[in-house]
Amino acid sequence: MAEYILGIDTSNYTTSCALLNIETGDVWQEKLLLPVKKGEAGLRQSDAVFHHTKQLPMLLEKLFEEQGRPRICAVCASSRPREVTGSYMPCFLVSEGAARSIAAATGCELYLTTHQTGHVLAALYSADKLGWLYEKQPFIAFHVSGGTTDVLLCTSQKDSLLDIQTICSSLDLKAGQAIDRVGLMLGLDFPCGKQLEILANQADKRYKCKIVLKDGCCCLSGIENQCAKMIDSGETRENVAKFCLDSIADALLGMTEYAYQTCGRLNTVYAGGVMSDKLLQKAISEKTAAAFSAAEFSCDNAAGTALYAAAERGCVKWHLH
Repeated sequence: MAEYILGIDTSNYTTSCALLNIETGDVWQEKLLLPVKKGEAGLRQSDAVFHHTKQLPMLLEKLFEEQGRPRICAVCASSRPREVTGSYMPCFLVSEGAARSIAAATGCELYLTTHQTGHVLAALYSADKLGWLYEKQPFIAFHVSGGTTDVLLCTSQKDSLLDIQTICSSLDLKAGQAIDRVGLMLGLDFPCGKQLEILANQADKRYKCKIVLKDGCCCLSGIENQCAKMIDSGETRENVAKFCLDSIADALLGMTEYAYQTCGRLNTVYAGGVMSDKLLQKAISEKTAAAFSAAEFSCDNAAGTALYAAAERGCVKWHLH
């Protein structure tokens, strides 16, 4: 009988759970965005915890029913945002608590990892690049979302599946925050990424932007300010959206070049919800060779946590090249 690993992730945006078949590497996911009132840009942590507590049992029931209540050999949850001292967000207490309870009740193995590690692993999986974990050469990963705009140097160590060091990051607004704030100014619903991309695709201008970097780190608050000025001056919604995304693309390309100058032209993968944007992918692909996470594995998801447990158990032979 096939065995499965259960992954759980409760971020500040999405409740998600996933089942990974350790024999075939197939993944099934159930995800649900946290409800945000119209016009608001996110939730307080206390509200996020409340909604996760309501949504997670329903998603787990649906996932297990659809997959015929499979046998679980391990459960893994995101318990903190990043692998740095002091990294903490209350919303991840829900995923950790659920995983610990399931492990205690069933006797299956328990693993805990970070939300960021899950993003990187999910991106590698969907881009068919899990083999990078077992090469001696480190690789670069971008984690670009509403809470993070980080460029990461990733290395597999003997005592650690994935050692992550930050090369550079955003010093103020994160890319996803800039997108959502501009989107709300344009009357879009939160989260605004997909709608902003649709608008930008209808623009009749293309912008050559210049984001100033300091030691590879970007400042993105100027994008919000400039977009507000464009709206006040009567610029079209489509062109404002295009300016916003072109500016973020410029920032990411500058950070990519800094990472290459600092670490060498290593294998590079782009992860995080913002990187599901096809306009950003096109702009980056025109300048550099890189791998991108598939859309369903870009946004917050539990697949990465399940993959972490699988890799720790040595069960990822089905995806190594």
